Amino acid sequence: MNDYGPGFRRCTPINYAVFLCALTAASAALADNEAAPLNYFLHSYGPAATPTMHLGWVFVALLLAILIIVASLLAGAVFHKRPVEDFRKIGREEEGMPWIYIGTGISTCILVVLAIYSLVTLNVIAKPTHVPGLTLTVTGYDWWWKVEYENDDPARHFVTANEVHIPVGVPVLVKLKSADVIHAFWVPVLAGKTQMIPGLINQQWLEADTEGVYAGECTQYCGVQHAHMGLEVVAQNTAEFEKWRDAQRRTAPPTSAAGANAGQKIFLDQCAGCHTVRGTEAVGAHAPDLTHLNSRRMIAAGLLTNTPDHLMQWITHAQELKPGARMPSMVLTPAEASSLSAFLSTLN
Repeated sequence: MNDYGPGFRRCTPINYAVFLCALTAASAALADNEAAPLNYFLHSYGPAATPTMHLGWVFVALLLAILIIVASLLAGAVFHKRPVEDFRKIGREEEGMPWIYIGTGISTCILVVLAIYSLVTLNVIAKPTHVPGLTLTVTGYDWWWKVEYENDDPARHFVTANEVHIPVGVPVLVKLKSADVIHAFWVPVLAGKTQMIPGLINQQWLEADTEGVYAGECTQYCGVQHAHMGLEVVAQNTAEFEKWRDAQRRTAPPTSAAGANAGQKIFLDQCAGCHTVRGTEAVGAHAPDLTHLNSRRMIAAGLLTNTPDHLMQWITHAQELKPGARMPSMVLTPAEASSLSAFLSTLN
């Protein structure tokens, strides 16, 4: 075992306390920054996330109290000295036992209370407060998300990718599946994590209290691009959500411009084996549905913002931007790239 000397050991409680104070100060400084990495500890925007946030606060408060108590006791032991005349004297061993009994009893009671509180919290968030008004299925792929909006009428069923739209104040039932390996669906400020296991359908529910765009991610390591498997949940008022849903149900508009027609032919020849564009002959099922590509904020599962330049960079340099992804880097002439870009720009 490494021996760093008594000076290090004496400063350890102080070091931990300073570190924790700095972390607390940083968290407070970022409290109003919704893009902060740990914002789910400070913010909650749905009834499925608020109870767990409060549970986290209780655990942190308890840990802080334990840290302060242990550091204080340790500091007292380090700086306490026996009188010089009694430096060889050792007290009776059994004299300290009552303190051990008291400490064990208090710890046990605290752990029991925390266990009960945790179970109550899990029960509260296990099911929505009322019947879900929307059902969708999210399937995890390496490394993107397929999102299916279910409806009893097959004509009203549609598919999108990497972006989930929900109405504010409405519980949403989310069925979770995996097409390859184990993934985990997590939108921190709206709900907890749920595993996505091949051959098994798990369920989760979401509900947003306010409008906004909430970041989600896969939290189960699933391969080399696990860190680039993001999604967004867009919470909208009911009118905006219905408008978006009606638009998503439509097929892609027919192309008329010569460049767009040439681009559509390139797409059908090179991309239709994997991608779908409803209203065309492209019916691939192994990659995101691109029918309304330009309605999305991000592409490549959150890796890039959805701009024409980024889109063409992704198409021609996919393996450089996201090594190991199933999307190949396409080799296109400038004319082909221009035509393909013209066609993709029509997918609104």
